[in-house]
Amino acid sequence: MQHSTHNFLFGAFAFVLGAAVGSFLNVCIYRWPVDLSINRPRRSFCPNCKQPIPWHHNLPLISWLALGGRCANCGAKISFRYFAVELVTAFLFLAIWERFPLQGAMAYWIFVSFLIIGTFIDFEHFIIPDRVTIGGTVAGVACSVLVPALMQTDSRVAAGVRAALAAALGYVILWIVLEAGKIAFGRKRIHFDAPMPFMWTKRGDDADFVVGTEESLWSEYFAREKDRLLLHCDEVRIDNYDHASVTLSFRYDRVNVDGRVLMLDDITHISGLTRELVIPREAMGRGDLKFLAAIGAFLGWRAVLFSLFAGSLLGSVIGLVTLAVGKPVWSAKLPFGPYLALGALTWMFFGQVVLRWYGTLLSP
Repeated sequence: MQHSTHNFLFGAFAFVLGAAVGSFLNVCIYRWPVDLSINRPRRSFCPNCKQPIPWHHNLPLISWLALGGRCANCGAKISFRYFAVELVTAFLFLAIWERFPLQGAMAYWIFVSFLIIGTFIDFEHFIIPDRVTIGGTVAGVACSVLVPALMQTDSRVAAGVRAALAAALGYVILWIVLEAGKIAFGRKRIHFDAPMPFMWTKRGDDADFVVGTEESLWSEYFAREKDRLLLHCDEVRIDNYDHASVTLSFRYDRVNVDGRVLMLDDITHISGLTRELVIPREAMGRGDLKFLAAIGAFLGWRAVLFSLFAGSLLGSVIGLVTLAVGKPVWSAKLPFGPYLALGALTWMFFGQVVLRWYGTLLSP
């Protein structure tokens, strides 16, 4: 009876701690992609009215439910993501506590925190900040040194070396995939059945690029300095100058029109009708490379290979389902980080089961 009470109390503590940490992770998820400090302002605020949220309206899980997912001050809807992050973190903290010894559990709590931040930012912004990827890699090596069992060894030095090598393996493998994908599928050609209106409009250091009903930021098409975007146009207006039957060859900062190079900093507006668009594309973002490195630093080289395989398989299935049930969108993007994270979690909890199953396939 006493043992059951002990387990319940510590399990409840892990759940509550996870919910509280999840509340902090929500701050990181909201602020890091828009370059806001997590310390200033110190208190959380409503994204709509910007008013600070009092502590009794900021209790993990409870407040979102009690307020019906709305701001107590202005009544604006608060995204379900806030509740979901707190709940997912709470359950993962509890599951880790039940599955691993104390030191390992503390290290894995740190690990899943990085996974959750990276996953939700990638879903919303299609980026994974260096604070998550590089920070996660450094934290993984440090945790492996402090808890050598993470790398299946008793030596701190050996654990640190294994964690660093696993991180390097994760980065290099995805770098090879990225470069090979660029060579094989580095351009996408979109042909329109009828002339399609397009518009390029400067917005600060970036620009809005609209083709038909699809709108995106200009910078999203240019991951590399040498990337080039082509527009085969029936007619074009560049500021106050008109052109007919011309191909616009864009780099990120300039456009070639009939042999003349115009700097985009000197242009405010481009519009016209296009029949064909050729866009540069990447197999994945470079944040994914560093994200897999962080996974390797915490879980080792086998987890790198498994997470890559499982993430690719799951991402492909989701992508095919999306294409099958949704309207085709040529500019659609699919974040890869969340699927790497799911593969890493699967390995963390069931890696030994996977290894035993694979062993039975090799020696039936």
